Amino acid sequence: MCTTCGCSDNAKATVTDMQTGKTVEMAHESHGAHGHHHDHDHSHDHHSHDHPHEHHSHDHDHAHTHAHMHGTTVSLEADILEKNNRLAERNRGWLEGRNILALNLVSSPGSGKTTLLERTICDLKDELPIHVVEGDQETVNDAERIKNTGCKVVQINTGTGCHLEADMLARGLKDLNPSLDSVVMIENVGNLVCPALFDLGEKYKVAILSVTEGEDKPLKYPHMFRAAEVMILNKTDLLPYVQFDVEACIRHAQTINPGIRVFQLSATTGEGMARWYDWLKQQITGPTVSHPVSTHV
Repeated sequence: MCTTCGCSDNAKATVTDMQTGKTVEMAHESHGAHGHHHDHDHSHDHHSHDHPHEHHSHDHDHAHTHAHMHGTTVSLEADILEKNNRLAERNRGWLEGRNILALNLVSSPGSGKTTLLERTICDLKDELPIHVVEGDQETVNDAERIKNTGCKVVQINTGTGCHLEADMLARGLKDLNPSLDSVVMIENVGNLVCPALFDLGEKYKVAILSVTEGEDKPLKYPHMFRAAEVMILNKTDLLPYVQFDVEACIRHAQTINPGIRVFQLSATTGEGMARWYDWLKQQITGPTVSHPVSTHV
């Protein structure tokens, strides 16, 4: 077991197609491929000949990526991380070839990721096709919420694993079969440490921080905020009731990552969501003239 991130050598990831209810155990590339495969054929596989991992074999028996924290230095076993990155590049090429914008949504638990997704899907359903890969250690609760919006969603449960990895996303994409010129939202496991280190093949990481958390989160988790293209400051409707210094939080984030885009919004009330939506649409269709995006919203 990795004493840093909590991932276990015998972590067993599963993929659930929420449309069919079928659950399949994955033969996981980075957490325990012990010379056999658990990934069974699906009668509903889509365009398998065109999938980035169709010709990939699980060719190693290393059980785990060990992440050790030494002060502020993160040391990963290079061979495992390298394999993850190779798989991530396959995912990236597959997505880019179909003009699919993949966003990796990362945060602490309780930041409002799922609520943000629900509102975004409902508000943009007539303008932008959105598909979702849900990542959690257990349960399909969040995926059920997303399914209720009418959005196509696949649930990945990581078991004792505390983050998604590139091979998990590849399997999720295979079942999801997202349409051309669309958006794939990847809701990662709630964790601001390990998801910063594992590339999935996404276009951008989007770090979500709520005002119920400390404004020093960017300083405490610099790897995540350095890796993120966007920071969403959520639950701004609660600002009158909590002690949270918005300007300090933005300043800390920009100290770590001067180019980070910041959106202040409330996924509950809808305030500030228009700029987030415009940014999303620009990534697919190009710039618009309304609601110009800036680092301060």
